[in-house]
Amino acid sequence: MNITRAIEAYERNSRAFTERFTAITSKVEQPSEKTKESFTDILENSLRGVNDLQIEKSKAIEDFASGKNNNVHDLMIAMQRASTAVQLTTAVRNKVLEIYQELSQMQL
Repeated sequence: MNITRAIEAYERNSRAFTERFTAITSKVEQPSEKTKESFTDILENSLRGVNDLQIEKSKAIEDFASGKNNNVHDLMIAMQRASTAVQLTTAVRNKVLEIYQELSQMQL
């Protein structure tokens, strides 16, 4: 009896989840041809963002060193954000290179 109830509850929950998922995804607007970005555009924008964080970090360091800003908290946040962005970029680059090497070793 308990197994039957558990299966029925699972089926109800699955149906409810599917209905909610369908309702949510039906509201998502599909990108038009004008809004689609190429891989190059996405990569370029991401690298530009990482560069902007590095520039922001450098400015925060200069401001702190010159006494314009005495807030260590803001300085540490800027440094950590830039560091995290570089680490993520490096991890993505390594993964892309790994995939490229794997694909280049495949025999057709």
